[in-house]
Amino acid sequence: MSTTNPEHVVVIGAGMVGLATAWYLQERGVKVTVMDRDGVAAGSSWGNAGWLTPALTLPLSEPSVLTYGLKTMFDPASPLYIPFSAKPSLIRFLLGFARHCTPGKWREAMAVFSEIGATGLDAFDEITEGSTVTRSAKDHASVGGGSSGNNGSTSTLGTGVVEPSKPAEPFLTGFKSLKDRDGLLHEFEGIRAAGGQVEFDLMSAEEIRAMEPTLGDGVQAGVQIHNQRFINPPKFMDSLADSVIARGGEIISGFEVSDIREHARGVEVVDAQGRTHGADTVVIATGAWLGKLARKFGVKRVVQAGRGYSFTVVPEVMPTHPIYFPAQRVACTPMGDRFRVAGTMEFRDADHRLEPKRIEAIVAAASPLFTGINWQDRQEEWVGSRPCTTDGLPLIGATRSSRVHVAGGHGMWGVALGPLTGKMLAASITGDSTPAVMRHFNPLR
Repeated sequence: MSTTNPEHVVVIGAGMVGLATAWYLQERGVKVTVMDRDGVAAGSSWGNAGWLTPALTLPLSEPSVLTYGLKTMFDPASPLYIPFSAKPSLIRFLLGFARHCTPGKWREAMAVFSEIGATGLDAFDEITEGSTVTRSAKDHASVGGGSSGNNGSTSTLGTGVVEPSKPAEPFLTGFKSLKDRDGLLHEFEGIRAAGGQVEFDLMSAEEIRAMEPTLGDGVQAGVQIHNQRFINPPKFMDSLADSVIARGGEIISGFEVSDIREHARGVEVVDAQGRTHGADTVVIATGAWLGKLARKFGVKRVVQAGRGYSFTVVPEVMPTHPIYFPAQRVACTPMGDRFRVAGTMEFRDADHRLEPKRIEAIVAAASPLFTGINWQDRQEEWVGSRPCTTDGLPLIGATRSSRVHVAGGHGMWGVALGPLTGKMLAASITGDSTPAVMRHFNPLR
């Protein structure tokens, strides 16, 4: 059979990228099996801030990050932290990352993100609304839907994601000083220069604190950004998994793939116990662990874990908008009855334990900016490994093998760009045309 028209695809990884890829493959009549060593959203898809913010989806390799990082990266209390006992792979990543922290490289990467624009939000709408693709009853049955028994009939693959994205109108950013605010406005100038769009308004200290009374006297200026969204990550991920299953997919937890083997009829994934599972094609969407399986298929780019931390608190007055503090690298999101506070970028091994000092660093940075929060009464302390590449661009597409594809390396934007990634990759796998922007994400670059 043609490798561009697989009937069955195994997706390794049950995070946002993996499940979104499975969902869009189902749209194209492909049977999917999703495998994960732990379960749905066990990695960085669970505890992140849940922002869908084109205005803030920026390359990590911003030039000031290098200057700032050199001063603070060995300080466990800083937003960017690198342990002294760095591995050779981390050294390679840091050297490559430094080469991309130039104004010219940043503008090139920014032009790519500007090319994506709001299409990431469009993909969220598609998977929330469910399918609008009509196909033959035979194809519909192949992905787990019921057939009418009439070969000439058509049916629509429904069952979208029940948990919606929410408008962040406006999305708020807070600053301790006007100088700090100027840093974000400079980034917005870069977005516009690269062809992107950002709609925002400046806010005084009184205006932003009136909108969110939980903000304290430490906030001296603000910016409200329009046309952004956010999600509740745990609820959204559970709903996405339910949708994949309802559409005929299978999700297998506790299957840690250790190898991928090709043969004449397809591929076979193998776990540490020797169990195997066959398919026509495989997608590697394992986040910060992507390189372990993809390297043998020609993917040489280092994918480094950039670990983020979060926890939840219950303020006396619950905020109603997502709030970002760029200078402190602290991201805050209301999630119903609790308030998630996230931050830090810690370059170290993906499987390293949670470091309490990193949680304490977020508290130290955030507490002067709020009032009415008991910072000692924290719940859901979490660490997750975001997959970072040296040039800040993801890896999406076929490897050296036409049967093995990868989707990862999104850095901080795997949630925001997950559905769009799944849509592009599903089109590529089934031999359809793909958006021009996908040319930048070649895994073999």
